[in-house]
Amino acid sequence: MAVIAIDLGGTKSSAALVSPDGSVLIRQKMDITRKSGGLVSEIMQKQIQKLFTLAQKTDQKVSAIGVSVPGIYYSQTGHVWAPNIPGWKDYPLQQELQNTIPEIPVKIDSDRAAYILGETWLGAARGCQNAIFIAVGTGIGAGIMVDGKILRGHGDIAGATGWMSLTPTFRSEYTRFGCFEYHASGDGLARVARDLVNEDHDYYGLLRNPLPEHISSYDVFEAFNAGDSLAQEVINQAIQFWGMATANYISLFNPEIIIFGGGVFGPAIQFIPLIIKEAKRWAQPIAFNQVRIEGSKIGGEAGLYGAAKIALSALPEEL
Repeated sequence: MAVIAIDLGGTKSSAALVSPDGSVLIRQKMDITRKSGGLVSEIMQKQIQKLFTLAQKTDQKVSAIGVSVPGIYYSQTGHVWAPNIPGWKDYPLQQELQNTIPEIPVKIDSDRAAYILGETWLGAARGCQNAIFIAVGTGIGAGIMVDGKILRGHGDIAGATGWMSLTPTFRSEYTRFGCFEYHASGDGLARVARDLVNEDHDYYGLLRNPLPEHISSYDVFEAFNAGDSLAQEVINQAIQFWGMATANYISLFNPEIIIFGGGVFGPAIQFIPLIIKEAKRWAQPIAFNQVRIEGSKIGGEAGLYGAAKIALSALPEEL
């Protein structure tokens, strides 16, 4: 027995045939860069069909399909909202995927839920009942598990932590990105660096080349590691934001563990000791002493493992 797991991102769709113990049996990846709603759905359907065919050839019975989407999954309608996929404001993904192989149940959830499910199943939060995964990539989101259950909120939007308010001064740009995401996501690091370069006419460091409008988070980390003063300022600001957000989660939810993951944590994993130091300044002290703060143990696989766990949850318990 196996399940099909699909971890959909902003630029790729990763799919795999996964056994109930988490072993990846077959894996495939397809590029969805600049693809719009209907075409992305077709790509996912082709992945399902291909993995189903390969499973049959190896005598593996596919029992369920689990999908992680980069946005909001509305459980009442089966529709999704994914801001990085054109045409997915209220897209009927559940119905389209279910029609691919009608006899196999399809279960969809947000990437935030998938991340924390993956980590509590096979990662750093294995065995935990109260855990939070802060995914820092192009944007920022959080998967929150409370007493063994995913926290979803009234409209399935809980965990949209990019909108966490971490500064007393409102800026109009926060309307689109949210305060936390504006300053401390992958795109946020590049945005802050561009702002500082444009403001400091006496700066002639590494981030003057490339042109400011072409600065990426990769450039920021490279410049930081080379000792560039402006890059150090960008990273120091981000550490403050990451630390304050961590403190707020500690004080609100009293978790056993907070995990940082996503593309930025990667290179930002080196800053976790400084994030812990910053969080300690702000957090409820007893709760702070009860929490572990770590980087992801399964990295970019968290979403895929989470999608597999989503699929497994669709099966009867006796299986």
